[in-house]
Amino acid sequence: MWQSGWRDTVWSQLDQRWDLIVIGGGITGAGILREAVRAGLRTLLVEAHDFASGTSSRSSKLVHGGLRYLKQGEIRLTLESVRERERLLKEGRGLVGQLGFLMPNFRGDHPPAWVMGLGLTLYDLLALHWSHRHYDADDMRELCPMINERGLLGGYRYFDAQVDDARLVLRVIHEAVREGGTALNYAPVEKLLRRNSGEVCGVALCDQTTGRIAEAQASVVINATGAWADDVRAHVGQPPRLRRLRGSHLVFSARRLPLRRAVTFLHPADRRPVFAIPWEGVTLFGTTDVDHGRMLETDPAIGGNEVEYLLDALKYAFPALELGIADVQATFSGVRPVVNTGQSDPSKESREHVLWNENGLLTVTGGKLTTFRLMAHAALQAVRTRLPGKPSFDPNQRMLTTSPDLNPVERLSDPATRLRLVGRYGADAPALIAACPGELVPIGESAALWAELRWAARAEGVAHLDDLLLRRVRLGLLLPQGGLACMDRIRAIAQPELGWDDERWAHEAEAYARLWERCYSV
Repeated sequence: MWQSGWRDTVWSQLDQRWDLIVIGGGITGAGILREAVRAGLRTLLVEAHDFASGTSSRSSKLVHGGLRYLKQGEIRLTLESVRERERLLKEGRGLVGQLGFLMPNFRGDHPPAWVMGLGLTLYDLLALHWSHRHYDADDMRELCPMINERGLLGGYRYFDAQVDDARLVLRVIHEAVREGGTALNYAPVEKLLRRNSGEVCGVALCDQTTGRIAEAQASVVINATGAWADDVRAHVGQPPRLRRLRGSHLVFSARRLPLRRAVTFLHPADRRPVFAIPWEGVTLFGTTDVDHGRMLETDPAIGGNEVEYLLDALKYAFPALELGIADVQATFSGVRPVVNTGQSDPSKESREHVLWNENGLLTVTGGKLTTFRLMAHAALQAVRTRLPGKPSFDPNQRMLTTSPDLNPVERLSDPATRLRLVGRYGADAPALIAACPGELVPIGESAALWAELRWAARAEGVAHLDDLLLRRVRLGLLLPQGGLACMDRIRAIAQPELGWDDERWAHEAEAYARLWERCYSV
């Protein structure tokens, strides 16, 4: 998709007249690009860092309805979310997969078990899909043998879904580019261009990889930068309106925290729901919900209090495992953008998305990964009358498409590998298999394949090593020490594909090691 020299080609074309410019290469921006291109609009997406480098690669990897939002009375948000979950399960097989959850109930829990049962009943009714079931304490111990037996009264099983969030972003962007869209990473907006009337009409960009600059003009500019939305709004003199909340996770090897299903329970300290989730060969545990409280970095890091908070929850739910800080394989943190209403408890802030039209700049922010398609349509509808031809946007079209020629994929003997590659790479899956037929084997104990590493280095717009190891293929989270012990083999595969000389590789490897230690270790 993005072969050698693609960046130079895009930069040489920026001075054309665009119908729409989207600022932000996370899941919301990707969805807007996809739908705009489908409607025939000349659309440019620009991202200050790497695609999905912000919140969209740092979620809990869940496509879910937000069961806890029912408690806050956000029925519409939950309804939209469960319907979008079901849609993504159908369209994104191999990328979005159903995930079973166990919800143990302990003596003293508030709300009590019967209230949770009512909530799950409503949850299933909204999804038009009955899936939950109650179990007594003995059955819960059989389903999850390491669960704390002390005070265990029973619990529930229900279903949501999970995803590789960064791969979802990349697949949506890939499909938009394949149909004529343009997407450019490492192109931060230096300023917004404005007409004499003050209306925003374009962007001034700087290439982080070479330092070159360019301007691009469009009929409409949409700010889809998520937690960074206030920074862009400041260019048109608007005051901050967002509250930036950090959610952090711990990553454990599946051997140290072995789970066949996700387990969610209430933290003993503050009764917030927390999750232990099997994902890609490891187990994730999170999340926190604290004010970020400092300058917003591309790679935020977990705080010491958050580590203690999460470990305390694990010791409560799984005491026999005796999990401690030495067992943590990696960490990751993301920053959620929510509208600041001044709630004393960050978790009570609404997760609804918002639209602000200010001096011709449309900002879309808030919301959830699960509802990105709805956010994209809402943003495009809000600017429809300002777009050339006043195009229509069909809300019933698929967001994710599949390749018309999957014969090479069908020849793979392992159905799990077939499903994985089609889900993650869509129309690129046959080319990936043809390019890397002997490398369709897992990397260590992870679910990632060596073939995926080679393909990402060759064709997925990698500018830095952390793009490759943290977002294209998630080795920074899936392997001990971020994959540093495998760096010789990673180098043998990736360096020739990337076209880096030895000096460039050494610089990138050193920078990645420092980044991982600073932001992804304990």
